[in-house]
Amino acid sequence: MILPRLRESFRSHLALLSSLCTRMLRQVLHRGLRTSFSRLGHFIASHPVFFASAPVLISILLGASFSRYQIEESVEYLLAPKHSLAKIERNLVNSLFPVNRSKHRLYSDLQTPGRYGRVIITSFRKANMLDQHHTDLILKLHSAVTRIQVQRPGFNYTFAHICILNNDKTCIVDDIVHVLEELKSARSSNRTNFVITYPITRLKDGREVYNGHQLGGVTVHSKDRVKSAEAIQLTYYLQAINSLNDMVAEKWESIFRDTVELFQKSNRKVKMYPFTSSSLREDFQKTSRVSERYLTTSLVLVVTLAILCCSMQDCVRSKPWLGLLGLLTVSLATLTAAGIINLTGGKYNSTFLGIPFIMLGHGLYGTFEMLSSWRKTREDQHVKERTAAVFADSMLSFSLTTAMYLVTFGIGASPFTNIEAARIFCCNSCIAIFFNYLYVLSFYGSSLVFTGYIENNYQHSIFCRKVPKPEVLQEKPAWYRFLLTAKFSEDTTDSEEPNTYESHLLVCFLKRYYCDWITNTYVKPFVVLFYLVYISFALMGYLQVNEGSDLSNIVATATRTIEYTTAQQKYFSNYSPVIGFYIYESIEYWNTSVQEDVLEYTKGFVRISWFESYLNYLRKLNISTGLPKKNFTDMLRNSFLKAPQYAHFSEDIIFSKKYNNEVDVVASRMFLVAKTMETKREELYDLLETLRKLSLTSKVKFIVFNPSFVYMDRYASSVGAPLQNSCISALFLLFFSAFLVADSLINVWLTLTVASVEFGVIGFMTLWKVELDCISVLCLIYGINYTIDNCAPLLSTFILGKDFTRTKWVKNALEVHGVAILQSYLCYIVGLIPLAAVPSNLTRTLFRCLFLIALVTFFHCFAILPVILTFVPPSKKKRKEKKNPENREEIECVEMVDMDSTRVVDQITTV
Repeated sequence: MILPRLRESFRSHLALLSSLCTRMLRQVLHRGLRTSFSRLGHFIASHPVFFASAPVLISILLGASFSRYQIEESVEYLLAPKHSLAKIERNLVNSLFPVNRSKHRLYSDLQTPGRYGRVIITSFRKANMLDQHHTDLILKLHSAVTRIQVQRPGFNYTFAHICILNNDKTCIVDDIVHVLEELKSARSSNRTNFVITYPITRLKDGREVYNGHQLGGVTVHSKDRVKSAEAIQLTYYLQAINSLNDMVAEKWESIFRDTVELFQKSNRKVKMYPFTSSSLREDFQKTSRVSERYLTTSLVLVVTLAILCCSMQDCVRSKPWLGLLGLLTVSLATLTAAGIINLTGGKYNSTFLGIPFIMLGHGLYGTFEMLSSWRKTREDQHVKERTAAVFADSMLSFSLTTAMYLVTFGIGASPFTNIEAARIFCCNSCIAIFFNYLYVLSFYGSSLVFTGYIENNYQHSIFCRKVPKPEVLQEKPAWYRFLLTAKFSEDTTDSEEPNTYESHLLVCFLKRYYCDWITNTYVKPFVVLFYLVYISFALMGYLQVNEGSDLSNIVATATRTIEYTTAQQKYFSNYSPVIGFYIYESIEYWNTSVQEDVLEYTKGFVRISWFESYLNYLRKLNISTGLPKKNFTDMLRNSFLKAPQYAHFSEDIIFSKKYNNEVDVVASRMFLVAKTMETKREELYDLLETLRKLSLTSKVKFIVFNPSFVYMDRYASSVGAPLQNSCISALFLLFFSAFLVADSLINVWLTLTVASVEFGVIGFMTLWKVELDCISVLCLIYGINYTIDNCAPLLSTFILGKDFTRTKWVKNALEVHGVAILQSYLCYIVGLIPLAAVPSNLTRTLFRCLFLIALVTFFHCFAILPVILTFVPPSKKKRKEKKNPENREEIECVEMVDMDSTRVVDQITTV
């Protein structure tokens, strides 16, 4: 009995000793860091000129190079997953089949988009584009396009010079052109037997051609006979085999757009949507150009509000210049980061528009928190001592949150990030945040020193003029007294508030009104109910999250890309893009069972019937499994020459000659088109995944490919990976930082708060029709840090508070940190508002995500946490008031004034 009790006692004492040692270690580290920052603040205050000028010079030297920045031209490089199986499949396809041959009599970008011009022609009145008037109009446009000339020194290039050539050295054009020419010929000769079927029709030479992507809005009779078509699409493929050819093709695309627009002006009854291979890149970068005016407006609004938030009626204690200098600190850091990226070979792209807003949220809060700490210092202290106190009070939390930014964005900037745009964005953000931290310590810290000297000398905070004494001021006009209103320390009486900064509007609002209201017993149930509603709607949105890989989501709205994509979705969404089905092994094509195995994997699709017709043709020849391979391959080659309707298939089979003069089929391909509904992209993604799984289990080695697969392949995992890695890294950092904070319970509540905010943002983001793409994921990574920025000081002040009640410490936390949170929030929201008006899908996503992050975080800081913390751990011990009047403390204050007018208060306490 005694031994177990001794063991239990030993374990309890050991646990208690371990807890005490951990707590002591935390306290030692916490005090050591505070002391270090205090000495750093004192050192900066001793050399303010150096620390104010050095960041400016560095920013000018590094940022000057950004005036000659380069723009990233490749959208695929930025937005397609780097480690994509589709890219490997594309290389295999290119090695098997020449690029030029992939365009043969087929509307498809089967291997590489290359250079091309494309136009959709439709009517405002939903007219039939196959009637005589519109047929002649389209053929007239086709003639105008083929006559386009690109002038170069010594030679004029036409479409015939740069087009992709057929076997007979003529330009390959869409089969719909041949259909329209035959239709026009039939009408001119009064023939009524010409029939167009959909989606496969037969030309007069016997060829079967696919028109599912060339006829849109089709109305059919029985047996797929076309009655009318509301839209027609034409595509012109160009060669780009060398730099000169590519330059000419790019110029041809530009003239092509101008030609179509000019044709549109002369024929206003039809609507044309031109699109080229350069349209996506140009419209992606157009966001930067259309955003310039709105970003300027945003900057003016933020500057104005930052100055107002730091201003007071007291002209001495007002700090309008610090609001402006805080914004200048953020700008200098962003400019420095941009210069470094440019000097190291980085290129600019439109996703960088989000970096200033990330810097605005983090940088301004840090500066406002320092200003809030300045208000808590004693005015009778020297400026160096006040600056040291500010650094000791605010820099520890700012350092931890900055470390969180660097870790989360650093994970995103690592080579493990599969989306290059996300990696570059995170890399630039890390550099900007790092320099912002240094500039807040140096530039803003020295600015605080200068304004401190102005305040100690009782100079006007704007004009830096000495403020006269009240008795002198009374003799001046009313407007003069209003501009130079100030409270002198000598005027303060015992009945007045000792803190002269409480006349600040936001301080007064929080302390006198809001803190009492939010902690009121009758308000708390409504806040809890509102939080339950918030969670319900967030869950509803979370269950409907969509993974967006549509490239139109990252371009400006009033552009050709959006107009073309909308028209294509409206008229040509019945069928998916043409998918190449490539068999890359030598198989027994003459074997009936092999033929059936191949056809098994194409069930459920509407096919372009090349390969199936080829197999049927073999069956008609009565080729059996007993036929020798040599005879089969000879007959196969000869049959292509004798059967013109299958002659095109000679380019879809690769023969290889062996040592005994035998030939073998080493690769072949056929083309699939899936029947789709409105959710075309989602169905295409499902189709890709299904065919990929079949390729792993099939008896025949095959791959499927379309250029759009490069963007879709593993997109969901590629986009979500930076967010997942950042969340994991944030959790680890919160765990290890438990030794740097005075109480590990701070990190527990901080983790729960971040989870609540991120969950709500994802849910409401989905309800606001924002998909989970590259831009939204980057915003969610930022949301983790923004939440920690704003909530960590509140939680730290509350949890570390001793005595009194929970409600008292909630009020105290809001009074101490609420002003800085409110100031940064107001400036942040005002800066975001102009972003909502930018005509771009990229900025629309950016605005919605950042606005939700700011709103939900603000809701947690000023409503959820103040209410929840009043009845959850940690518990507070209420201080016992001594009711015995005989034992009360009596304090006698003796004030002594030295020769330098420095007040010293000596307290003599007697009981």
